[in-house]
Amino acid sequence: MAKTAKNAPLTAKVMQLEMTAPPRASLAVPVNIQTLIVRAPDIPLAYYRHLYRQVGKRWHWYERLRMSDEELAKTIHDARCTVTVLYVNGAPAGFYELRKESEDVTELSYFGLFERAIGLGIGKWFLLQALYAAWQDSPQKVTVTTNSLDHPRAVQLYQMMGFSPVSTYEATITPMTEAELFKALDG
Repeated sequence: MAKTAKNAPLTAKVMQLEMTAPPRASLAVPVNIQTLIVRAPDIPLAYYRHLYRQVGKRWHWYERLRMSDEELAKTIHDARCTVTVLYVNGAPAGFYELRKESEDVTELSYFGLFERAIGLGIGKWFLLQALYAAWQDSPQKVTVTTNSLDHPRAVQLYQMMGFSPVSTYEATITPMTEAELFKALDG
């Protein structure tokens, strides 16, 4: 197998999905795990970048790490955006971000767990909590975008919760260099 350069661009198949009715599923809070879900309306940028990196490093999330402080603050502190953090046994374990695109559309912009929380049996439950929050204002639909670099069962999980694919396309994702990453996380 040919070795590719560490920062070589990656091609991903992107899938946009939507759901037009609230989830009908109901899941109990996972047992033997202490969980806490906290909305963070004025989340500090450095903490947001930490959450974003911890969740997204395996899945090649770079977009928000490349934003300046001003761009990131404008995005995540916008009144239409909410960031909610999952804590498991007292430590951060994941987050989701919702964006109210219009009265009729809410986007699940980001969702995921820290690597240490994958396999604890909380992924479906946490996604369901995110979807309950997304449907709180009764939009006509909730959207999410994922790609082939995401968790191998991401699309399956979204579809299990009621999402349906609406479009696909290819995109190129350029990984960050170590210097870019250090600079982004050094703030």
